[in-house]
Amino acid sequence: MPQNKKVLAALLALGSFVSTSAFAESGKVLDQNDFVGISFWIISMALVAATAFFFLETQRVAGKWKTSLTVSGLVTLVAATHYFYMREVWIQTASTPTVYRYIDWLITVPLLITEFYLILRAIGKASAGIFWRLIGGTTAMLVLGYMGEAGYMGVWPAFILSTLAWFFVIYEIYAGEAGKMGTTQAPPAVQAAYKTMRAIVVFGWAVYPIGYFAGYLTGGNPADSMSTLNIVYNFADVVNKIGFGVIIWNVAVTSSESH
Repeated sequence: MPQNKKVLAALLALGSFVSTSAFAESGKVLDQNDFVGISFWIISMALVAATAFFFLETQRVAGKWKTSLTVSGLVTLVAATHYFYMREVWIQTASTPTVYRYIDWLITVPLLITEFYLILRAIGKASAGIFWRLIGGTTAMLVLGYMGEAGYMGVWPAFILSTLAWFFVIYEIYAGEAGKMGTTQAPPAVQAAYKTMRAIVVFGWAVYPIGYFAGYLTGGNPADSMSTLNIVYNFADVVNKIGFGVIIWNVAVTSSESH
């Protein structure tokens, strides 16, 4: 069996196993009026499809881009697995799967942010400092956000410190060493991809602090807004995970076919 067919078969088997196992535990079916549950199902299937696509496309690109495309596939694979369980938590309890969502973010967001380092390394010598600053900023952002939502620290201090960590990441990819390398030393196709990726970090990621603020800092009951927030978070993940990966795929294919 060709290598790409083996990859596809393994992904389909994994998706079927996780989905069937999660469904068997609940014994419940999706209600046709449960739009939050429907959004969980749509996104989980989209993530599985994206995972198969990214892994299969690694056979198409040049060697220096394979790692970037593989990381994109890992992001959607991890997210898909968590979404299988998040959707079951919602269907069974109609409550926000906060723990699963943060576990997902703690794995996928650092992987996403390393894509900046990987594409810079593919076109030149990127320092290790870029990698560690990006990883450190995103990890602090997520840990502080979780501590606020889980009640381990005040929601306001957690929100402020988490937002500052996000701003630190934005500074690095715009005005820091990564930003300077990505917009001055990279070929035009890579520069265009880099600029789109960092726009997603600003505007796509902004959904999460806005949701946090609306849910916890406006004086209302977070439970009252959880349906809307879950739908918004779910579709934001389409842009921030699948869309981000498509940008990487496009620049990888463009660069590979031009040589």
